[in-house]
Amino acid sequence: MIDRRKFSTLLAAAAVTSAAPGAARAQERPVAKNVLLVHGLFADGSCWAEVIARLQAAGLNATAVQNPLTTLEDAVASAKRVLARQDGPTVLVGHSFSGMIVTELGVDPKVSALVYVAARAPDAGEDYAALAKTYPTSPASAGIVFDGDEGRLGEEAFLRDFAGDLPEARARVLYAVQQPFQKALLTGRTTVAAWRTKPSYYAVSTEDRTINPDLERYMAKRMGAKTIEVKASHLALISQPVRIADLIVEATGRA
Repeated sequence: MIDRRKFSTLLAAAAVTSAAPGAARAQERPVAKNVLLVHGLFADGSCWAEVIARLQAAGLNATAVQNPLTTLEDAVASAKRVLARQDGPTVLVGHSFSGMIVTELGVDPKVSALVYVAARAPDAGEDYAALAKTYPTSPASAGIVFDGDEGRLGEEAFLRDFAGDLPEARARVLYAVQQPFQKALLTGRTTVAAWRTKPSYYAVSTEDRTINPDLERYMAKRMGAKTIEVKASHLALISQPVRIADLIVEATGRA
């Protein structure tokens, strides 16, 4: 027969578990040897280069997905094909818009943990644009230029609001290789929220002018993620690759 004190302890533990999604996940999980990295808008897979070098030095198999930036369904399908080629448990990492992909694809049994880098982290079916409007508008949004259904970030906004803490010469190279996105990409909604069932990690960029840092903090807290704050622009994966790589290594279970 369970005594009153023990019953109260169990009841309190259950309350904590139900309150925070992150607390409900099993602490024991397989150690991952694979890392799948997905880029967001205004970029391509090469933006992960500095992080990849550090993951490889740590003995991990790191692969960057080339996001087609057409529709959310296409983007998830593209990442899923690369995930299928991974041998064993895999940490799924998303920057910026690709947090949508991580949130949708992360329910795959092969995914052992999720890492969000200044990324969107919607709930299932949530209108992310409506959520973002509850916070002050980030400056970069005013710099998006459309040619018909194709969008890109203008040079001034790219240098100042997207890559503001990078040397100008480096930022200009990144601007030159940015991939345009289709308007249809912005209308997609996730159907699931993998962060409700998978261990999650979040890197907040405190100097972000593309996604409001307070919105990042809100999403990280809501998912119960292990959270770090990095003094960086939206491109912490380039300006602070050591901090981002260390967080990813921790997510693999090797740290």
